Amino acid sequence: MLPGLLQNAHRLHEFVTELVKESGGTFMFEGPWFANMEMQVRGDTANIQHILNNNFSNFPKGPAFNRIFNILGNGIFNADSEFWETPRKTAMSLFNHHRFQKYAAKTSWNKVEKGLIPVFENALELGTETNLKELFQHFTFDSTCILVLGHDPTSLYIGLPDVAYEKAFTDAEEVVLYRHILPESFWKLQLWLQVGKEKNYSKAWETLGLFIAQCISSKRKELRRRNTTQMVEDQVEAFDHDLLIAFMMKNDVFGDSADKFLRDSILNLVFAGRDTTSAALTWFFWLVATNPSVENKI
Repeated sequence: MLPGLLQNAHRLHEFVTELVKESGGTFMFEGPWFANMEMQVRGDTANIQHILNNNFSNFPKGPAFNRIFNILGNGIFNADSEFWETPRKTAMSLFNHHRFQKYAAKTSWNKVEKGLIPVFENALELGTETNLKELFQHFTFDSTCILVLGHDPTSLYIGLPDVAYEKAFTDAEEVVLYRHILPESFWKLQLWLQVGKEKNYSKAWETLGLFIAQCISSKRKELRRRNTTQMVEDQVEAFDHDLLIAFMMKNDVFGDSADKFLRDSILNLVFAGRDTTSAALTWFFWLVATNPSVENKI
């Protein structure tokens, strides 16, 4: 099945959707016998709910998954059992807090007013086409970084300026995708030789590691400047800050040995928040544009 997959790599989502429809929701992808690429693809929502939610503990990700997503360390995407449950509970308790949800809404609306609308107005004035997918990726990247790290990369600006760590996220995601398609021996050879997309992956790893480390160092200094623990706890309760500080407080991690835990946890949250929402926004506007009656009602 590999030749067909490579032939449709430029339209991967459409291709997989077609296969899922033809197979009734579940099919086995069989790669070359020497590549160890067999994988089961599921498109049935009941099965997905069963595996990823109701009986998650029965479906560990395993070492192969960790090798492909190794840039994410031991965060929620890679972890299993209690190593997955602890950071997930921490994240969910923060996400579900009504004050954090208000903070998220305020952050998103500020980015709409000061970032998204000016870019749209500039495109309208110049009469240029706008790539909504790219635009929404910048929007969600900025918003997620503010919520998670307390830092605004301002990548959503007229002209969409290059931001090194925003590009690093894109490069890393692209390599992870191709690692699912290429035989492991092939991409590992590329990584060892530092050629092709794996070279970009190594650069992305270095860039993201430095970026996260700087954010952690900055937040640690900020916490140390405060006079009492009670002041910090008040700030956590009020949620007038980013999730990085909340993670530091909830997990009582201030020492240098905690940097990897924080780095993995925060990096996973940024990855989770960036593409999921931007993809949903892009599809939403595409659906509106292809349904004039809905557009008229809006």
